[in-house]
Amino acid sequence: MRAKSILTLCDGPTCIYKNSRAIRDALETELKNQGLSDEVGIHISGCLGMCSKGPILIVNPGYTIYGGVTVQDIPEIVQEHLVRRRPVARLAVQEDHLYNRFFRIFGDVDFFGRQMRIALRNCGIIDPEKIDDYLSVRGYEALAKVLTAMSPREVIDEVKKSGLRGRGGAGFPTGLKWEFTARETGNEKYVICNADEGDPGAFMDRSAIEGDPHTVLEGIIIGGYAIGAAKGIVYIRAEYPLAIQRLEKAIAAARENGLLGKRILGSDFSFDMEIRLGAGAFVCGEETALIHSIEGRRGMPTPRPPYPSVKGLFGKPTLINNVETWANIPVIMLDGGEWFSTVGTETSKGTKVFALAGKVHNTGLIEVPMGTTLREIIYDIGGGIPNGKKFKAVQTGGPSGGCLPEEYLDTQIDYESLAAAGSIMGSGGMIVIDEDSCMVNLAKFFLEFTQDESCGKCTPCRGGTKRMLEILTRITEGNGKEGDIEKLERLGQMIKKASLCGLGQSAPNPVLSTLKNFRHEYEEHIFQKKCRAGICSALVTYEITEKCIGCGACRRVCPVNAISGKRQERHAINQETCIKCGQCFTTCKFDAIVKA
Repeated sequence: MRAKSILTLCDGPTCIYKNSRAIRDALETELKNQGLSDEVGIHISGCLGMCSKGPILIVNPGYTIYGGVTVQDIPEIVQEHLVRRRPVARLAVQEDHLYNRFFRIFGDVDFFGRQMRIALRNCGIIDPEKIDDYLSVRGYEALAKVLTAMSPREVIDEVKKSGLRGRGGAGFPTGLKWEFTARETGNEKYVICNADEGDPGAFMDRSAIEGDPHTVLEGIIIGGYAIGAAKGIVYIRAEYPLAIQRLEKAIAAARENGLLGKRILGSDFSFDMEIRLGAGAFVCGEETALIHSIEGRRGMPTPRPPYPSVKGLFGKPTLINNVETWANIPVIMLDGGEWFSTVGTETSKGTKVFALAGKVHNTGLIEVPMGTTLREIIYDIGGGIPNGKKFKAVQTGGPSGGCLPEEYLDTQIDYESLAAAGSIMGSGGMIVIDEDSCMVNLAKFFLEFTQDESCGKCTPCRGGTKRMLEILTRITEGNGKEGDIEKLERLGQMIKKASLCGLGQSAPNPVLSTLKNFRHEYEEHIFQKKCRAGICSALVTYEITEKCIGCGACRRVCPVNAISGKRQERHAINQETCIKCGQCFTTCKFDAIVKA
């Protein structure tokens, strides 16, 4: 019997962590108990993006979205919604009546209604492990069109017409990169998909592959046809087992259906693909370091020129784009470069995928048209700052991006506008920061990451970031001194100008942007020995106020016995003994202990 209802269960990493696999088992059991196994189908999707409200379950027809579903909720959902046809209101994600032009399946929920999904168009809609699902949404139709009705030159022209720029961070015009590689002579060329996503808090490429691997494969095959390559490689970090598993299944299914291998779809074009695993080095996101890793060498960048389009993998012309860039290609081929160019801004066309994280209500994966403002993303899609806290900054571009304060909230998301504001687009990380964060400590955190991930090849990056980190560490430990700020600025500018690759050239950005926008916090740390957010423990003093009722809870948890006082009398902290661990502050239920 044909299924009358479809239950779409998100199988993204966050939902898996929140027990979605057990929910699936419970669904199968309950449907069997109710005699509905033949009438209701369970559909497993990739990440739906609404991570903060996971696990997500969508019931169709009706497009009802349930959030925060537990195993215990399954009998009620099946009984009420599927048997009695009455949605379970308490679990439904609330709607605010905004028209969603792009995905009716997501209803008019604000989180989805304000997005425009091109690269992620199939994520959450199809089963990523079934090629038939992809074919049902015009999958591989773009490839068929290209192989039967377009020359390689026409494919490249269409990409150039679209205005698509590389989504890996640099924003180089994609069509131009394809054209440069196609011009090179020789019988052997390569196409590489860069899926080595290493930014802290970033999960764009991983989720795109987990939710719709065939879109990426189709884009790569089209790229191979355009430049005259016969071999494609997906370079992905080994920490993404689910993405790797789904890529392997997609490649096998494509081969089985004549979409990879000899004479694809009966044409004269032959192309095959393989997966290479990276060991998680952040620097391997840089294309020359990535190439060295694939070749079996240490992942270290080399000076350019020559660029990979001239001399790349094994010395052959090589085309490299990241996951999101490849995912846009089938749409450009089907709907046309001219249509694609109508989305976005004058210089930044199309949409951009972001991993929205940090101090915001709705964390998750989003895709918005270029030109959308930071304010719209944080407040309209993200739902604003939780717990009544004030917005302080937003960091875009991953660990090498800049921190922008409130005055930049109306900045448009495009390459030029973010650069002018002192940040970068990067690959799409976006971290929202509230008033409880220390900007000096945050800059130190990001610099620790990039300094640790430096390959060590060039002195400016290897030594310069180490010196900057030493200064920041001193400042956060209360040992900052006059001249440290100026020294950080000089070092940062030198590292940006003299480093060999993009890692070093952008590593000082978090420090330089916080120095520009939050200089007063650095000055407070150095001259007043104060951390206004109370994050830098060396600069924090805990004091007991008159609210103390003498319950003794703080005294009992103090590991060094620094708190004294009689029961039902105000206690006191011995500042010489106190190690500033903060256990008393977190234990007190009466807000009687404050940070000073």
